[in-house]
Amino acid sequence: MRHTRPRGAARRRAEQLLLFPLLAVPLGLALIGPFLPSPGGDRTLPFDPAAPWPGTDHLGSSVLDGLLDGGWGIVVTAAAATLLAYLAGLPIGLAAAATRHRWLDEILMRPFDLLLALPSLLLMLLLASIAPPTAWMLVLIVALVNLPDIARIVRAAALEVAHRPAVEAMWLQGEGWWRTAIGYIGWSILPTVAADAGVRLVGAFYLVAAASFLGVGAGPEASDWAVMVDVNRGGIFLSPWGVVLPAALLVALSVGLNLLFDRLLSRRDLP
Repeated sequence: MRHTRPRGAARRRAEQLLLFPLLAVPLGLALIGPFLPSPGGDRTLPFDPAAPWPGTDHLGSSVLDGLLDGGWGIVVTAAAATLLAYLAGLPIGLAAAATRHRWLDEILMRPFDLLLALPSLLLMLLLASIAPPTAWMLVLIVALVNLPDIARIVRAAALEVAHRPAVEAMWLQGEGWWRTAIGYIGWSILPTVAADAGVRLVGAFYLVAAASFLGVGAGPEASDWAVMVDVNRGGIFLSPWGVVLPAALLVALSVGLNLLFDRLLSRRDLP
């Protein structure tokens, strides 16, 4: 027992040292990279082994140019889709939990049960097949895929709060729906929503990367880390950095986000 605290502190310091490069490098490159001057030169041969490090891609452009420009779309799309999904799912879940009419709860939540029966990737491909391939449409598709889970989680968290004696007293005192549902119930479930938002952001990032890899969101000519992995894999033995570097950035950003949210939740649970 005497060594528990020092070992715990050492483990937390090790996690901090690991978290910073895993998250700062890909996230900083994604957000700042498009605004940096392009160091690459003119196009040369595709997968040119004689080109300066890190080589050229399938079009003969510098891999470094693609790395600088390829993270912005994935990060912004995932963040926008997560925000949009919560803007729609939070009031729906609160309304379903706070209502005293069973029929309203059924109308609000039953369509989401049908969507939850479909795998998220399959649903995304189905929606993308009938929608124009634009960035904003990908945001809407990813938000729609995440919406059923968000609405169900918000409803489940709010349902417990909605049956507290304090809420019953507020209804008896004639408090309005806005003050009761938003002011009390919504504020009470805020930690649960914040915890789920972190996990949901990582899930949205996976969906956007998978969509780009499958050609749903960005075309093969776009500067996108997931697209780079797809289009350059044919020349991996001639110019491996065109696949290794974007794939490593995707993995590092995913792991870094998971570690960050896990650390924030662990800190919140500490006494």
